Amino acid sequence: MFGWEFPPHISGGLGTACYGLTKGMAEIEDVDVTFVVPKAFGDENPSRMKLVGANTIPVNRTTFTFDEGGKTMEYLEVDSPILPYVTEDEFWTLKSKRYSGQTKFVETDENSKIEFSGGYGPDLLKEIRDYALVARLIAEDNPCDIIHAHDWLTYPAGIAASRATGKPLVIHVHATDFDRSGGDVNPRVYAIEREGMEAADKIIAVSNLTRRMVIDKYGIPPEKVVTVYNAVESVNKEKGTLPPKGVNDKVVTFLGRITMQKGPGYFVEAANLVLKKMQNARFVMAGSGDMMNEMIARTAALGIADKFHFTGFLKGNDVNDLFSMTDVFVMPSVSEPFGIVPLEAMQLNVPVIISNQSGVSEIVKHAIKIDFWDTYAMADAIYGVLNYSSLAQHFKSAGKTEVEELKWTHSANEVRKVYESTLQEH
Repeated sequence: MFGWEFPPHISGGLGTACYGLTKGMAEIEDVDVTFVVPKAFGDENPSRMKLVGANTIPVNRTTFTFDEGGKTMEYLEVDSPILPYVTEDEFWTLKSKRYSGQTKFVETDENSKIEFSGGYGPDLLKEIRDYALVARLIAEDNPCDIIHAHDWLTYPAGIAASRATGKPLVIHVHATDFDRSGGDVNPRVYAIEREGMEAADKIIAVSNLTRRMVIDKYGIPPEKVVTVYNAVESVNKEKGTLPPKGVNDKVVTFLGRITMQKGPGYFVEAANLVLKKMQNARFVMAGSGDMMNEMIARTAALGIADKFHFTGFLKGNDVNDLFSMTDVFVMPSVSEPFGIVPLEAMQLNVPVIISNQSGVSEIVKHAIKIDFWDTYAMADAIYGVLNYSSLAQHFKSAGKTEVEELKWTHSANEVRKVYESTLQEH
C-alpha cells in the first residue's frame, strides 16, 4: 500500500482512513500489509503491518551481503534508471554523459536517500514524482500479490510499482479534484488522477457519490469501480489541553478545513439566522484553511463576532475536548466523498447535521440531513436540536448505537473481496 501520511502525522481524513483500514486488514490472518509513506518519522505505531518510509531507501541500489561465516562477499548492483546526485556540480557532470531517455536524475543526501517533507508544501508535485521513483525500488524489494495506492498523491507510485513488478494495481479514491476545487479543477491534478484511474485494474470509491464522480467525470467503465464505505476507529476519551467551557450557552461546532469544499460560509449564514431567534448559543469554527480570514470578516460584518470562536487546527485529544462541550455538530460540505468526523462526533454522544452532498449520508440514518446551500433548513435543524431536549437525546443515543456497528474490520473484508476479484481477473 502506498499512502501519503500515517498517524500521528496527519492533516485530515486521508491519514485517518488509511490508518483505520490498515488496522482492520491487520486483523485478517491471510493478509500481510506493507504500508509505504514518503517520510517515516519514527514515532508511528504500525501494529501488525510493516511501515516503510521512502526517505529511508537508498536509490543507488548497491548492496553488500555476507554469508554466515563472513568469508565471502557478494557485490550486487541492480541496473536502475535513477541516477542520484548530491551537489549541483555532480548533477552537471552526470548530465554531460549519454543516457537513455528513461533515465531520471534525483537530488539525494550523502547516503543516496531522497529527502521528503511528508507534507503538502510548494514542492508537492516534485515529491510525488520522486515518490514514484522510489516506489519502484520498494516494490521490487518487497514481494507482493497486489499493489494498492491511496488518493491521487500516490497514484504515480502505484503505477510505477505495478509496472516494475507486473502485479495488479488497485487505487483508492478518497476524493477527487472536483470535490476539492468545487469544479474548478487543476489540470495537472486531474491528469494525475485520470492516469491513475485508467492504469488501475480496479478502483475503490469511498461512497456511491464518489463512484458516480469517477464514472461521469473521468470516463471510467462502471464495472471497474467498486464502493467500499469507510468506518470509524473507536475514539479514546482522554482529555486534551483545551480550557473548560466557561459559559452556559449552547455550543454549535464546525470542524474541518476552512475551505470552499467544506461549506464554512453556509455555516456562518445559518448561525446568523439562529442568533436572530436565540442569543444563548455560541458557534465554533475549528480548523484552518484559505477561507479563514474571509469567515472572520463575515462574522464581523454580520455583527455576530462575539458569538463566534475560531480555534485554528485542532488535533488529538483537543478534538475530544471540543466535542465534550458541543451540543450539535454541523458538516455543511459542498462535496464530501465520505466524511469521518460526523461518525467520531456520534461516538461521543453529539447529535449531527450533515449535508446530503456527503458520502456518509448514504450510510447513517440517525443524523439530520440538509442540502448544504439551504441555510434556512440548516438553521431550523440547529435550532430544533438546541431547544428540544428529547430530539437531541434521540440523536445522541440512536446515533451512538448506530455508529458503533461501523467497524473497519468490515471495510477491510470488503477490500479483501476486491483484491480477490482483481487477482482472478488479472
